[in-house]
Amino acid sequence: MNTENSETTEAARAVRREGRPPTVFPVTLPGAEHTALWAEVDSIEPAAQEQLRNVAALPWTHRLAVMPDVHYGKGATVGSVIAMRGAVAPAAVGVDIGCGMAAVRTSLSAGELPDDLGSLRSAIEAEIPVGFESHDGSADLSADPGLRRRVDAHLGGFSTLRAPGIDERHGRAVAQCGTLGGGNHFIEVTLDEDQQVWLMLHSGSRNIGNELARRHIESARGLEHNLGLPDRDLAVFLADTPQMQDYLHDLHWAQEYALLNREAMLVLLENVVRRAFPQVTYSERVTCHHNYVAHETYDGVDVVVTRKGAIRAGRGDLGLIPGSMGTGSYVVRGLGNEASLCSASHGAGRRMSRNKARKTFTVADLEAQTRGIECRKDAGVLDEIPGAYKDLAAVIAAQTTGTEPLVEVVTKLDTVLCVKG
Repeated sequence: MNTENSETTEAARAVRREGRPPTVFPVTLPGAEHTALWAEVDSIEPAAQEQLRNVAALPWTHRLAVMPDVHYGKGATVGSVIAMRGAVAPAAVGVDIGCGMAAVRTSLSAGELPDDLGSLRSAIEAEIPVGFESHDGSADLSADPGLRRRVDAHLGGFSTLRAPGIDERHGRAVAQCGTLGGGNHFIEVTLDEDQQVWLMLHSGSRNIGNELARRHIESARGLEHNLGLPDRDLAVFLADTPQMQDYLHDLHWAQEYALLNREAMLVLLENVVRRAFPQVTYSERVTCHHNYVAHETYDGVDVVVTRKGAIRAGRGDLGLIPGSMGTGSYVVRGLGNEASLCSASHGAGRRMSRNKARKTFTVADLEAQTRGIECRKDAGVLDEIPGAYKDLAAVIAAQTTGTEPLVEVVTKLDTVLCVKG
């Protein structure tokens, strides 16, 4: 891998070009104790600030770290990392349990790609179901028998799930393993700084994660200790209770499902590329969750950490921070900054809602902002236009510069092909 940090330097220049000295992160959020921000307070919309203050005020919150891609989210703020003592808030993980990234470097160079990538995009879309589509039965993983066994074994544990009424979702969970979904999920072909081709994708636990999360969130809202909360979405399960044990059991199952879903798609994607380029070989993979729960220790206290729109950035951890259609992504290495609860951003972060993006931009804007990239350029993906997202260079600069950086840049990945649901 290229370990030059030229992109980090350029990202820092992007901040300086705004005509003000760069902020030294972390900063504090007024009215929120034990909270550290890697974002300008005035850049966070008031609704998200209120969410963060509500989280910080919960009696179970040990610490709260806020990433530079922070924005208002349903249930809890996207870009928030919450460490709780003896409790977990299911909405602080969200409904796409285990959502995250996966990437693999190939032996291909940019010069081996054809000028027109349209047929490759069509082949990917034919192989990997997108949007609401699913496999007919289950994904063809004959190219990786070991993964097939792991997927089958995991799906065999479906009957152990504890959320009420979940049994009826079994067939759908089987058919959706190895599928992309819609929204901001994507499959990309990218080029690193050495002009080496990478394959990358972003997806989660599909409908089964959504169904499990919603059932447990609703269960938490009805518990007596949550009735006086300022925000019903911040309802928690308490340690050593059957409700928390049930939630964590289902959550860890969904997190593994999400990981296997991405691994299955990588196998299918590698097969597509291998048919087009028989000479290709594959090397290292990078994978990471960015909506998930982990059990960690900070300040000598064992805590339950929820990362909603954040990746783990422990020292040496490799991670992926995507931008949007047209802006590329970054491979990063964690620096183990405990002030951030060993975390970093999960992407650029939205700067406007999907509805506002549809009202603000046109298909012509989408075509202009994705010029040179093989991708959909129609009204169906207008809400994913690059202009609806924050500036990725500034987001990277916020966590790679100053006295307490969170990550270092390994390489930047520039998008040449993007598949959206």
